[in-house]
Amino acid sequence: MTLPRIVSREEWRAAREKLLVQEKAATRARDALNAERRGLPMVEIDKEYVFEGGDGKATLLDLFRGRQQLVVYHFMFAPEWDAGCRSCSAFLDQIGHLAHLRARGTEFAAVSRAPYTRILPFKARMGWTVPWYSSYDSDFNHDFQVSFTGDEGDGGGEPYERPGASCFLRDRDRVFHTYSTYERGLDGLGSTTSLLDLTALGRQEEWEEPKGRASSLGAPAGSAGIRYHDEYDD
Repeated sequence: MTLPRIVSREEWRAAREKLLVQEKAATRARDALNAERRGLPMVEIDKEYVFEGGDGKATLLDLFRGRQQLVVYHFMFAPEWDAGCRSCSAFLDQIGHLAHLRARGTEFAAVSRAPYTRILPFKARMGWTVPWYSSYDSDFNHDFQVSFTGDEGDGGGEPYERPGASCFLRDRDRVFHTYSTYERGLDGLGSTTSLLDLTALGRQEEWEEPKGRASSLGAPAGSAGIRYHDEYDD
């Protein structure tokens, strides 16, 4: 194994300060990229999708659970598989308490093509409490480009799945698709802020661009608005 060089504390500090300049530039570039993402147009979803979850059949609108935004994690779990994808499982393991997302009017759900009767025992085995739905009876996975037949995609003639995340915005009973990302686009996701950065409303902070999307749900999402997860009003 190749290890870092051993240097004096003074040399380390100089190298660290040099790297810090690049880190701050990356942070500013990320903020600009997130603003560009929030500036994307959106597409109304007029197709009826049917999901199955713990409460039975559900529509895409139902997945919002009354909130304004929805982040869907496309969990790779094909109907013929006995268990979910290991990499997707590692991703879901890192999802924190959803109260912090929900306080920003944003719901999170996993969606897989496997029947719910296969999802349920695997979810219990993993000890997850996040909402998880089956899209087995709909074209949802195909329409959002995470499940492919042998005649499409890069599967070499074989059906295949890929992981992804899609964001949706609700205006009363109208649902809009605002963003999707796949595979390496999921790198670095998992925290509350990283998921909010994918959405049209973002973190809902006053400093974010474009203006006018700060939260109307109460305190801002910054330090003044953060609560213990059992203190939020749902």
